[in-house]
Amino acid sequence: MRLDKFLKVSRIIKRRSVAKEIADKGRIQIGDRVAKSSTDLSVGDVLTIAFGNRTLVVRVDEMVETTKKDAAESMYTVLEQKENASD
Repeated sequence: MRLDKFLKVSRIIKRRSVAKEIADKGRIQIGDRVAKSSTDLSVGDVLTIAFGNRTLVVRVDEMVETTKKDAAESMYTVLEQKENASD
């Protein structure tokens, strides 16, 4: 499954276009490498997502094409969530 689609279906990011934009700006890493929106994900991949004021690290647990809002959180496990220091 493509990175941007996973982020939308799992509801980590609400819109696929926003997920694509964030990924293409180099703000998402899979393991140690910067990922593009078209990067294929596998179960077990660790994503590091740099939002404006926080960083979220999640592990991909499962991939499904569609999901209900209640079941979306079962697609990933949050490993770390930290606030970025502001100036």
